[in-house]
Amino acid sequence: MAVKRAVKRTTSSESHRPAEGMGGLAKGLAIIEALSSRGVQSAADAARAAQSTRAAARRCLLTLVALGYVERVGREFKPLPKLRNLGQPGGLRDRLAEASADILAYGRDKLSESVSLAVLEGENVLFVARAEAEHIVSTGVRIGARLPAYCSATGRVLLGTLNDAEIRAIIGSKALPQRTPKTIVKPALILQEINQSRASGFAISDEELELGMRALAVPVRDTDGRIVAALSVSAYAARVNRKLFSTQFLDVIRDCAARLEERCFGKRSSFAEGGK
Repeated sequence: MAVKRAVKRTTSSESHRPAEGMGGLAKGLAIIEALSSRGVQSAADAARAAQSTRAAARRCLLTLVALGYVERVGREFKPLPKLRNLGQPGGLRDRLAEASADILAYGRDKLSESVSLAVLEGENVLFVARAEAEHIVSTGVRIGARLPAYCSATGRVLLGTLNDAEIRAIIGSKALPQRTPKTIVKPALILQEINQSRASGFAISDEELELGMRALAVPVRDTDGRIVAALSVSAYAARVNRKLFSTQFLDVIRDCAARLEERCFGKRSSFAEGGK
């Protein structure tokens, strides 16, 4: 007697799936892509993006919350900077660092002070390029160094690309460590400084990281106007007063940022490339 064998029917989606593929990973990546491109998502939105059940999408979103990539707000889930930076820093970072070398040197030679380029990395800023001025006493920052974003000029500029809720998620709700007597540590006042830097287009940290040292930073923006880096100059207060910092130094650093934006993103600038 012939025995009939059950034949498993495959759906069209299964027929296109690689034999050794990881369906769960594919769905998770689809949700991450949706969060990155569209912003806030509900579990239903994520389920549609991943073509999965709402329960499975919700589990994925809650995992992302636990890992610090997403914030839960009521029934919705909002991407945090850690997710937005996922997979991005290497290429863009390297491109900016490589393209900025002679521009930073130009700024250093104009001001006789060290000029740096930094990007946001979580709650810190990471210095990716620097032109060091020759002084007996240097400011001590090196390529690869990290500084806290809340009390550094570069950090306040870089945090300015985030909304207030995202900034609060980074700086928290409690007073932060006071590195010097002049360090601003109350979250509300830090947020006020960041908003001010957004409006003015620059930030100054005056002896907040180290007594006697001040820094000025301006944003570097991509073609969509998003802040992708901060260009800064640092000097000891004994060498440069605050008025000079906010006039002559600001003009030079803004010029350097415009040069870098034109070189990396094709944005028009008022300078002539060869006019050093």
